[in-house]
Amino acid sequence: MTEFTPIASLAGGALIGLAAVVLMAFNGRVAGMTGILSGLLPPQENAWHWRAAFIIGAIAAPLFLMLSGAAIPFQVPVSTAALVIGGVLVGIGVTFGNGCPSGHGVCGISRGSIRSIVAVITFMATALVTVFIIRHVFGG
Repeated sequence: MTEFTPIASLAGGALIGLAAVVLMAFNGRVAGMTGILSGLLPPQENAWHWRAAFIIGAIAAPLFLMLSGAAIPFQVPVSTAALVIGGVLVGIGVTFGNGCPSGHGVCGISRGSIRSIVAVITFMATALVTVFIIRHVFGG
């Protein structure tokens, strides 16, 4: 069972929202992780620095938390193969959906983008059906 952590969840959501607002205010860009990462590979000359800083911050923040001694309890109840397959499927979805859940969900919906609203509804419905099938049909 997942722990109920309303304070930590609210703080994390607020920080994600703040990062999205700051990026939009200072760079005019949506904070979609896959779009930011794909702009690093290969590096785009005019946008490389802010993209690298954003990714480094996304990696460094949990590392600093762990180094402070705070425990980050988590478990992965599936195999490595399932994680790889899931990652590939998400990559395919990101390509066809013109963005990732962070870009559509955090930034697109807040801007009132119909495309993002439809994308998030599609992500969530697909996740719901997938979990139902895996847990109740296959017994996983």
